[in-house]
Amino acid sequence: MNKLSVGDLLPLERYARERSAFRAKVLEHKRARQLAVGPHATWSFEDRLTVQYQIQEMLRTERIFEPGGIQEELGAYNPLIPDGHNWKVTLLLEFPDEQQRRRELARLKGVEDRCWVQVSGRERVFAIADEDLERENDEKTSSVHFLRFELTPSMIAGLRAGAGLALGIDHDHYRHAVPAVPDAVRSALLADLS
Repeated sequence: MNKLSVGDLLPLERYARERSAFRAKVLEHKRARQLAVGPHATWSFEDRLTVQYQIQEMLRTERIFEPGGIQEELGAYNPLIPDGHNWKVTLLLEFPDEQQRRRELARLKGVEDRCWVQVSGRERVFAIADEDLERENDEKTSSVHFLRFELTPSMIAGLRAGAGLALGIDHDHYRHAVPAVPDAVRSALLADLS
């Protein structure tokens, strides 16, 4: 998948005018790219459009219009776009109660390394997590992680031929799986593999 460049981004004034329609488009697009894995984890599969939205929102929020600042945001977010043989995922660990969140994030240290995908008939692929920076410390893990799942040509061929897809988290304190990824999500993820 092509990385984003300055020419792909809307200037701040134009984005302000088109933001509502663009946001609605992205939210609809994201529906087929998100999955709940158990009661407290959401996986958001990123692609070029979701990353463009994140960059546009960051530029808007931070009022960044200088070329250097725009390049910095592109450099930070472009790595979240799949490369044609992998999936890039934002993992969100969600606990509404602050005390529960603190307690659970301490128990879930290392959870990011226990996330997996599996094409039917093939081995599980575990995530390569947080390549940009460490998001865990001695006390707890973060509530947000960035994951990459590298797929072999055989796995990609299997998916194209109709093989099923499962995913999950296999951590001592959080074991949940989606044994059959819904067709709409599977189709969206298949489009990321070129």
